[in-house]
Amino acid sequence: MSAKSLFESEEDFAQEHKFARKAKESPFMLVGIAGFLAAGLVGAYKYRNRGSMSTSVFLMQLRVAAQGTVVGCLTAGLAYTMAKEYLFEKAPTEEPKPVQD
Repeated sequence: MSAKSLFESEEDFAQEHKFARKAKESPFMLVGIAGFLAAGLVGAYKYRNRGSMSTSVFLMQLRVAAQGTVVGCLTAGLAYTMAKEYLFEKAPTEEPKPVQD
């Protein structure tokens, strides 16, 4: 019997590594997803106390808040990446050339 689970496949492990690599490359993506989920949960909680506001208007405002959160996080991530790449880049070090006789 193999050590692998019956329900796990090589593709599952590849997806986990792909997600971990993507999270390391762009950490603001995770912040954007968390913000989107937080906006959804807060909206679901506030839905009960919306007063006389119609459901469609409430959902429209909730959608705009969730999208704004994600776009803001993506913009911050892009600014961070550009600053890291162009402003804070280290001076390139030149390798010494071998002496030819």
